[in-house]
Amino acid sequence: MITLGETTYDISDPVTLLVLLGLIVAALVVVLLIVSVRRAGAQARSVAEVAQQVGRLNMDVQTLGQGQQQLSGSLLQVSETQAKVSENVTRQMGEVKLHVNERLSENIARSQRAMVEMQERMKESLHGNSEKTTKSLTELQERLATIDKAQDNITKLSGDVLSLQDILSNKQTRGAFGEIQLSDIVRKALPSDSYALQATLTNGKRADCLIHLPNPPGPIVIDAKFPLEAYEEYTRAEGRDAQDRALKTLGAAVRVHIKAISEKYIIEGETADGALMFLPSEAVYAELHARLPHIVREGFDARVWIVSPTTCMATLNTMRAILKDARMREQAGTIRKALKQLHRDVEIIGEKAGKLEVHLRQAGDDVGGILTASTRAGKRADRLDNFDFEELAPDDETPNVVPLTPPKG
Repeated sequence: MITLGETTYDISDPVTLLVLLGLIVAALVVVLLIVSVRRAGAQARSVAEVAQQVGRLNMDVQTLGQGQQQLSGSLLQVSETQAKVSENVTRQMGEVKLHVNERLSENIARSQRAMVEMQERMKESLHGNSEKTTKSLTELQERLATIDKAQDNITKLSGDVLSLQDILSNKQTRGAFGEIQLSDIVRKALPSDSYALQATLTNGKRADCLIHLPNPPGPIVIDAKFPLEAYEEYTRAEGRDAQDRALKTLGAAVRVHIKAISEKYIIEGETADGALMFLPSEAVYAELHARLPHIVREGFDARVWIVSPTTCMATLNTMRAILKDARMREQAGTIRKALKQLHRDVEIIGEKAGKLEVHLRQAGDDVGGILTASTRAGKRADRLDNFDFEELAPDDETPNVVPLTPPKG
């Protein structure tokens, strides 16, 4: 059933179906007509556009013909230009080739010269290196010989060190070693008449060295013996307790030695009120002052001063100044007499100088007089040399003669 407005149609009715089919066919025809008309219009427009395009194509073909003619002329010009460029390129390539050949020849010649110079330098360098190598080898041989000699000296020194250890291990030889070292220092620091080695005192004790200082302080003794066994035991001790015990033993040994020096070598009225204890080792001296300062102070209280080789040399130089001052005082009279004689000699020299000045002044005056007389004589000789003697005429009665008169002096 189909309802259109107020009217209702039955599809099953044949008439209705025919009407509907007619309407549908009519609508299709109308549509086909419209489509055909539209296609005809489109085809007409397409034909017009094709015509326009064909016209434009003709114009383009004409333009293309003209361009082809112009292109032909341009191609002709290009070919001519290309021929000229090819000719220029060929000519320039020839010039470049010639220039390159010349540069290559110059470079080859320069390279050959450089190679020859390099060969010569290499020969000189090799020759110089050969000489330097020969010289270095010679110096190396000399140094090796020096090293061999030093090796021998070291071997000999090792033997000497072993001998020194043997000396220091023996108490008597160690004492002799300290005495020798002390005597060497004393000989270098003091004049030979100001000391005595192994001097015997009034108490029968023999001092290693006695310095003859003036009073005060008087002669002073230097003892070269030292208890080295206690120090060696201290150096060999291991552990804090063992070192403390060895240090106490060392301090006790040094204290005993200080007391022995004070009792043996300090004699009232004969020696000074003090004595010196010589240590042949700076290490022992430093250890005593560092670890046993109270023992050193006890030595001061006992008037025994501990010295090492360095401090002993400084002390002896001070003693030398004291000896020099004492001898200056002893020789004061002689010096005063010599000064008086020197003053008299200076006075005599002044007198002689005054007389010499008078003689020199007189000699100067005499020389001045001689020079003055010589000047006058020279002037007179010049005047005589300038006189003009004219020849006399034979008929003249009065000859024309220039009188020769001596110049006034």
